[in-house]
Amino acid sequence: MASWGACRPGRHTGPVARRALLAALGIAIALVGCGGGGGDDSNREPKVAGNADPGDVRVIDAWVTALRRGDVDAAARYFAIPSVAENPPLLLHIRSLDDARRFNESLPCGARLVRAATQGQFTTATFRLTERPGPGVCGNGTGQTAKTSFVIRNGKIAEWRRVGQPGAQGAPSQSA
Repeated sequence: MASWGACRPGRHTGPVARRALLAALGIAIALVGCGGGGGDDSNREPKVAGNADPGDVRVIDAWVTALRRGDVDAAARYFAIPSVAENPPLLLHIRSLDDARRFNESLPCGARLVRAATQGQFTTATFRLTERPGPGVCGNGTGQTAKTSFVIRNGKIAEWRRVGQPGAQGAPSQSA
């Protein structure tokens, strides 16, 4: 049996040392796979109040996170083609990725998802508005809340409809 002293740089290791090294590497890989790494949180389960469908919440949270970070292209990819976006008084028919990109660019605020509830095909999300990188300026809307009802189909936003009081304090721009 080889001793630990036999594992010096430049020496060939025996089968026991190789097995120990492989076991240590396996443990290290398992630890990284269990959350030891950072960065990508796309598979995390968003924690928000409400009784919403978890799949809908994942899509809505991923969309609003991309928008809050100023990644309009990523936010646009969460929209089904075709889809609709209603930001009263406007009803937009999104027929291309460019349409989805323009709609997302028109939203002056970023937001954090704070509540979501599903009733029938609609999931209504409540957001706390934030500033975001990009062309819009949220201004005095920052910190206010806004509500949007979504229809999610096949992991994409098929309908995006602002709900609540149009023109309420802090409501995002209606210039979509």
